[in-house]
Amino acid sequence: MESKRQQKMASLLQQELAAVLQRDLPHLFGGGLAPAISAVKVTPDLGQARVYLSLLLGNNAADRLDIIKDNAKEIRHALAKRIRQTARVVPELIFFHDDSAAYAAHMDQVLGTLDIPPAPKDDEGDADDKPARPRLFKGE
Repeated sequence: MESKRQQKMASLLQQELAAVLQRDLPHLFGGGLAPAISAVKVTPDLGQARVYLSLLLGNNAADRLDIIKDNAKEIRHALAKRIRQTARVVPELIFFHDDSAAYAAHMDQVLGTLDIPPAPKDDEGDADDKPARPRLFKGE
């Protein structure tokens, strides 16, 4: 479970990293869209931050992730300029591909193709179809 300190730092890093990737370093993506940051997890000592990127838009997600990993030092430096008044130490950034949205879309497609027959109707119900009240005592 993350402490409030970790949560605050993760939230700050997520907001500022998004701004860095979109505004400060758009040249890394060759004019394409910058990846969205889906989550940031910070270690208890605030020394490392695991950054999960959603690379759905565009193709070659592995290539885009490699570009980001190769330029991690430049990204960290740009981040340090943005948060120097707020944070004393800028954590080491470790980037990961977050494919949970693609997995959710795939599962939605799989569930949409299933042929599930409707449940049979139960003819034994009362006319007003109210569920029977459970008995609490023997005399009821």
